[in-house]
Amino acid sequence: MPVDEGDSEDEGDAHDEWEPPLFASPHDTHKEDNKDEHDGTQDPHTPDVQEPDARHRVEQRLCDHEQPINPTKQLSNVTYRAQLDGSGTDNAYAPFASKLDWEMAQWAKLRGPSSTVFSELIYIEGLSEMISLSFKNAHEWNNIIDHELPGCPKFKQEQIIIANEAFDVYYHNIIECIKALFSNLNFANFLTVRLYHKMHTGKWWWNSQKHLDRECPGMTIIPIIISSDKTQVTLFHNKTAYPIYMTIGNIPKEIHRKVSHQVHVLLAYLPTTRLEHVTNKASHHRMLTNLYHACVGHVLAPLAAAGIDGINICHPLFACFAGDYLEQVLVTGVKTTQCPSCDVPSDELGLAAGAANYQPQDLNTLLNALSALNEGGLAFVHACAEAGIKPIIHPYWEGLPFVNIFKSITPDILHQLYQGLVKHLLAWLSDACGSAEIDARCRRLPPNHHIRHFAKGITTLSHLSGTEHNQICCFLLGIIIDIRLPNNMSSARLLRAVCDLLDFLYLAQYPCHSSETLIFLDETLNLFHDNKDIFINLSIQNSFNLPKLHLTLHYAHMIQLYGTTDNYNTEYTKHLHIDLAKDNEFTQMTTWLKCREKIFCHEKYIQDTMTKLPSVKAVTLEKLTNEYGATYFCESLAHFVVKATLPPNTTITSRQLEDRAADITHTCPGRSRPFASDSVASQFNTAFINDGTGGPLGIKGYQIGQVRVMFSIPPKALAILFPPTFWPPKHLTYVEWFTAFHAPEHNHGLRKVSLSIILVSNIHRSAHLILQFGSTAPREWSSADVLDKCPTFFVNLYLDRHSFVTLR
Repeated sequence: MPVDEGDSEDEGDAHDEWEPPLFASPHDTHKEDNKDEHDGTQDPHTPDVQEPDARHRVEQRLCDHEQPINPTKQLSNVTYRAQLDGSGTDNAYAPFASKLDWEMAQWAKLRGPSSTVFSELIYIEGLSEMISLSFKNAHEWNNIIDHELPGCPKFKQEQIIIANEAFDVYYHNIIECIKALFSNLNFANFLTVRLYHKMHTGKWWWNSQKHLDRECPGMTIIPIIISSDKTQVTLFHNKTAYPIYMTIGNIPKEIHRKVSHQVHVLLAYLPTTRLEHVTNKASHHRMLTNLYHACVGHVLAPLAAAGIDGINICHPLFACFAGDYLEQVLVTGVKTTQCPSCDVPSDELGLAAGAANYQPQDLNTLLNALSALNEGGLAFVHACAEAGIKPIIHPYWEGLPFVNIFKSITPDILHQLYQGLVKHLLAWLSDACGSAEIDARCRRLPPNHHIRHFAKGITTLSHLSGTEHNQICCFLLGIIIDIRLPNNMSSARLLRAVCDLLDFLYLAQYPCHSSETLIFLDETLNLFHDNKDIFINLSIQNSFNLPKLHLTLHYAHMIQLYGTTDNYNTEYTKHLHIDLAKDNEFTQMTTWLKCREKIFCHEKYIQDTMTKLPSVKAVTLEKLTNEYGATYFCESLAHFVVKATLPPNTTITSRQLEDRAADITHTCPGRSRPFASDSVASQFNTAFINDGTGGPLGIKGYQIGQVRVMFSIPPKALAILFPPTFWPPKHLTYVEWFTAFHAPEHNHGLRKVSLSIILVSNIHRSAHLILQFGSTAPREWSSADVLDKCPTFFVNLYLDRHSFVTLR
C-alpha cells in the first residue's frame, strides 16, 4: 500500500500573490448605475461564455465588505515611546545616539558578523572616531539593546524527566506571549472581539463561546493556534531543530500571512535527541512520543487555568493545531497510515466521500483508554491498542478546557496539497506523458511576472519546495493539453483529472467561502475521484490509499469549524525556520532571538516617521521601437491625442483621424528624451484589458493585450501635444491586442485567442497565455519569441486565485 513520502523543506513564502485587489475596478465607479451590465447575466452576443455566478457572488462579497487592510497604517506609539529612556528628546533613534549608531547596530545584529569580529573591526585605530560611533565595542551596543530597548517575553530553560533521563527545553511563558500579541499596538485596530468575520466565522468559536458563557458570561475568547515542525538544520552532522510556534486567532489573516509582522511567536525549542541508547524500536518510538507530549504539555500548562479563570476579561483557549501529517499523527496519537480525524480503514483512504466508510474519532474512547494508566503499564498498553492509539502518558491536550483534539487538526495546504498531492501528480504526469516532452513545453512557455520560468524543465528537479510546486501549478494544465499518451489513448480523462485537482487546490485557498463554494469544493474533489483511474489504466498507480488524499474529504467541514485555510496556514511558520532554526546552540539562539525581536520592534517604531521616494529613468523613442517592440508607438500616441482632445459628442472619420494624427506626429518634441519610463527587462506580459464596460469580476468587457510600454508624458511635451484646457491621464500604456475570447474547451476549460494590434490604456490585471502546442512542442519556439510565433493560445485560469474565479 503506497504511503506519502516525507515532506521536503520549504522556505514558505506567505504567497501574497494569491490576493487580488479587493477594491472595485477604477472603471467601475458607477457600479450601481451599470449593475445590469456585469451582474453575471449572459451576453446575448457571446452565448458560449458562462459566468460562475455563485463563486462571483462570494468574490463580490469580499470586494464589498472586506476592504484590504493596510498593515503599514500609522499607529500610535505612545506606549512604546514611554518605555524608551530619553524619549523626551527630539532624537527619533533613541536610545541610540544617532541614525548612524542605529543603522550600524541594526546591521551588526541582523546581517553582520559575530560580536567578536565586529568589536575587532571598530577597535581599528581611528575608525570609531572617523565615523562618529558612540560605542566602542559590541558589548556597549548589546548593553543598549538589552537594557534600554523595550523587551519581549524572556526564554526560560527547564528540564523534563522521561524514563529517568533529563532533557532541556527552552520556552517562553505562553501567557506573556498572549499578552504581548493581544496588547501590541500594531494589531490594535485589527483585533477581532466577537465580530462575525475571519476565524470566528467558524463554528468552533461560537460553540466555545456558548460553553464559556455558561461559566463566565460576556467574556472574550482568545483562540490559541499551535504549530510544530521538526526541521533539518545541517546535513553534515544530521542536526535538527524542533521549534514550536504560537499565534492567536483574534489577529486577522491579512496580518498573519506577513511574516515580517512577527505575529507568530517562537514558543519553545523541543529536545531533538535520537535516544540512541534505546535499542528496542517500539520503546524508542514510545519514548520519543512521550517526550514530545511531556515538553509541549509543560509549555501549555498555564492554559488549563487561564482558559477557565481568564486573563482580565479574556480566556485563552487551545483552538487548533497546524502541522504536517507526521506531526498530526504524533499529536493525536493515532498510528501512521491512519486518519488523525476519523476512523476510516487504511485500505479505504483512496475512496471518495460516498464510498468510504468512516465516522469521526471518538474522544471519549480515547480518554477511557488513557485512564487505564492507573491500572498498570500492561493494562494501559492493551487499552490503547484496543482504542487504536499509541500509549501516550498524559498527552499535552488532555487537561486543556473544551479541547477535542480530533476536531483540532486543521487542513494543511502546504504539506497535504503542494508537497503531497501535487508532488504525486507531477510524478504521475511525467510517467504518462514523458519527461522530455513535458520539459520541452516548459521551456517554451511565454514569460509572465507571476510565473517562474523553469528553463531546464521540471521533471529533473529534486527537493522542490512548496513555493516551487505552487509556481508549477500555475501552468501545469497548459503543458499537457494535446499531449500524446501511450498507445494513442485519449487524454480527455487525464485533462479532467488534472483540472479537477487544480480546481480543488485553488478553491481550498479561497479567502472567503459560502455554503455554495463549499459544495463546489466537495464536487470538484468527487470529480477527481471519478477520473483518477486514468492513472491506473496507464499502469502508473495501483491504488490511491494516500492519507493526504483522504484528508481532503475533511476540508469543507474544517473550514466550517475554523474559517478559511489561510487562518492556520503552515506556510507562515515555515519561513521562520530560516532565522529561528539555525545551527547554533539553543542558549545562543535564545539570546540572539531576544536581541533580534527588540531590533525589529524598534525598527517599526522608527519607520513610522520615515518616507521613501521612487526613482525614475528615461527611455528614448528609438529604444521604445528597438528594445520594447513598440513599432507604432508614435502613430498610436497621435491617435490617442486626437481622440482624447475631441469635443464631447464629436464624430470623426478614419481619414480625418489619420490626417490629424500625422500633424501631431510631426510636432512631437526631440527624440532624445521625450518620454519618461522606468527601464525594464525585455519581457512583455499579457493582461486583461477593459474596453470600458467590464466589471470587477467576469470576462465580459475584457480582451487580452500584450503590454509593451507603460509611460507618462513629460510636462514640457504636454503643452505641445494637448490644448491648455485639457489635462490627459498621468499614466498611459501601449499594448498589442489579441482577438476576443472563444468558448472554453470542454476537457480543460481554457479559452482560445488569436492575434491583432490596437492601442489601449485600460489594464485591469495580469494575464498569462498557454500555447496550443499540438501533439509535440515545436522545437523552434522559445520562451522569448513564442508570443510572435504561436498562432493560437489559451488563457491560463490558474495564474492566481483571482484569474481562477474570473475565468472558471
